[in-house]
Amino acid sequence: MSGSQAPRFHLSPSLWFMRLVARAGFQKWASLLPVSKSLARRDGAEIFEILQGFVKSQALLALVESDVLSELLNGPKSAAQLGLSADIPKESMARLLSAGVAMKLVRRRRDGRYVLARRGAAVLGVPGLTEMISHNRVLYADMADPVTLLRGETETHLAQFWPYVFGKSGDVSGDMAVRYSKLMAQSQQLVAQDTLQLVNLRGVTRILDVGGGSGAFLTEVLRRNPNIQAILLDLPEVMPTAREAFSVARLEGRVDLHAGSFRDEALPAGADAISLIRVLYDHADDVVEDLLSKAFNALPAGGRLIVSEPMSGGERPESAGDIYFNFYTMAMRTGRVRSASSICRMCQEVGFVDFLTPRTLRPYVTSVVTCTKPA
Repeated sequence: MSGSQAPRFHLSPSLWFMRLVARAGFQKWASLLPVSKSLARRDGAEIFEILQGFVKSQALLALVESDVLSELLNGPKSAAQLGLSADIPKESMARLLSAGVAMKLVRRRRDGRYVLARRGAAVLGVPGLTEMISHNRVLYADMADPVTLLRGETETHLAQFWPYVFGKSGDVSGDMAVRYSKLMAQSQQLVAQDTLQLVNLRGVTRILDVGGGSGAFLTEVLRRNPNIQAILLDLPEVMPTAREAFSVARLEGRVDLHAGSFRDEALPAGADAISLIRVLYDHADDVVEDLLSKAFNALPAGGRLIVSEPMSGGERPESAGDIYFNFYTMAMRTGRVRSASSICRMCQEVGFVDFLTPRTLRPYVTSVVTCTKPA
């Protein structure tokens, strides 16, 4: 090439096409042609659906916190009646109810009154869901400026809500431990149910649940498996709540409570299975690697490790793990969602074998990885 010739840069066909689609003139032209009109209309609708997502979640929050959904459990109500109960002007309540109808949470009858739709009833019926909807205001406050969040330039509310992630035993107040345990117990009922549909505990005689909180997972394990004994490991501040929960469930004779931090000490021995339920994604890689090593050392030959938590889709990103939980852990300022293959790789590095990744029922609730210590 002579010095007078300018270098030529060739765009790939896909990049050329994307640059074309990004032009306003092309969008106007595409909206007029029969073939491209439907594509342009669909793209526009899907982009707007993404755009309005935050407003929809806030409308859901308003329906929950104004007790509209609960009120409708008692029968049909008018906008005026619901507004009076919630101390919200009738006109504003009518707008909220219209949003609820559009989201298929409530239905409007011919007489103008509103009734609960099946989806709205499910919001009330799913364990812990209304509490998580209210809790999400903390996450949304942290995402008010998402670019600043991504740059790590702001103190986040979630990091203050979950200080146990950063600290050691003794760094968490009793009130904070109770608040954490209550929220986790409510949300982990679904996690326990889905996990135990994917994991067969045949042959397990004693299971250690690390970071088990108030025992929601172990309670479900023991109810389904009358021959299994259990150990629960968590911070000392959590123990009173766990002890009370097992007492109410009449399971206290089958559970040993072990107060401590997996950061500071070896895991208790004596279990032939160890469960990590929504634990790994709370922590950075070095903490996870250390915990997996401790789990390997605590298990006997042939012992099983069960990991259950929201996971990334890896090379095929999916909505729950790669959007919601991805940003949630970012706002926590520690941990991250990992793909099943990434978790398997980390487990393999400390010596585990025989990996299973059963197809999840509800990825927005949990996904599962199991493996064993070589016999």
